[in-house]
Amino acid sequence: MRDTTRSIDKPTERAIRTLLKSRAESRIYLFLLRKNGARTEEIIKGTKLHPSTVRELLSKMHHRRLIYRIKLKNDCIGKNPYLYHATSPIQLLQKYIGDMEEQLNKIANLGSTKRSHIVTINIVNQAGEP
Repeated sequence: MRDTTRSIDKPTERAIRTLLKSRAESRIYLFLLRKNGARTEEIIKGTKLHPSTVRELLSKMHHRRLIYRIKLKNDCIGKNPYLYHATSPIQLLQKYIGDMEEQLNKIANLGSTKRSHIVTINIVNQAGEP
C-alpha cells in the first residue's frame, strides 16, 4: 500500500536518512512529505514506528524546525490534535549547510598554523547566495 503524491527514489531516501542521522526521523519526514501533512495517529500507522517513538520524535523534530504543526479545532472533549507537515526539502538542506561548512572548514584547516593559510569553504546555491 503506497499512498504517495510524490515518488521518492531509494537513493534520495538514503540521502535524507544520512542528513537527518536517524532512520526513524527520516521515515517520519518522508511520510509527511508524501502525505502533505498528517495527524499523529496517521504517522504511527504509516511509518509503523512505536507510538511513543513517534510522539517523542515529532516533538524533537518540531523543536529543530524539521517539521511544523498546525493545531486543529476539535469539537470533542480533550486536547485539540495537531496536523504535522514536513518543511520543504530546500529548507532542510539550508538548515544543514552551516553544519557542513563548519565541518569542511575544520578538515581543510587541520594542518594550518599560520593565519594567512586558513581556508574557508562556503556552500552557495545556484543563485549565488550562501
